[in-house]
Amino acid sequence: MTVTIREANIEDAAIILRFVRELAAYEKLEHEVEATVDTTAQALFGPQSVSKAVICERDGAPIGFAVWFLIYSTWQARNGLYLEDLYVTPDARGTGAGRSLLRHLARIAVAANCGRFEWSVLDWNEPAIRAYRAIGAEPMAGWTRYRLTGDALQDFAAG
Repeated sequence: MTVTIREANIEDAAIILRFVRELAAYEKLEHEVEATVDTTAQALFGPQSVSKAVICERDGAPIGFAVWFLIYSTWQARNGLYLEDLYVTPDARGTGAGRSLLRHLARIAVAANCGRFEWSVLDWNEPAIRAYRAIGAEPMAGWTRYRLTGDALQDFAAG
């Protein structure tokens, strides 16, 4: 078994969307997926894109992906790398594919002189939490993530 990671391209939009839907189903949030192949392609590979993606393959077949973007820390006065999503298909879990994706992104962060590599995980996702702790990642106690979406976002923006 050979696991490789390559930069995603616009032809990968359908497989990325498939993985997004599988991840959403795993997280019990499939009903929130609004993305289409076209919107995924535009968001990741269009001229206004600020995100990047990689595809993880085993013997040439896609088994996972990761999407990330750069963030900025005013305290460090440096960019950081924020992992938006990482997913490995159920049959490929436990093979090191997820760790390979994380290491690939860590190398990108180091090469770009990023001061941080961050992501979020659902509180109940114990397998992911164990994997993250195994590589030395630590939870950020005392921080709660906030979000504005839908009508609340529109209403607040309108003012």
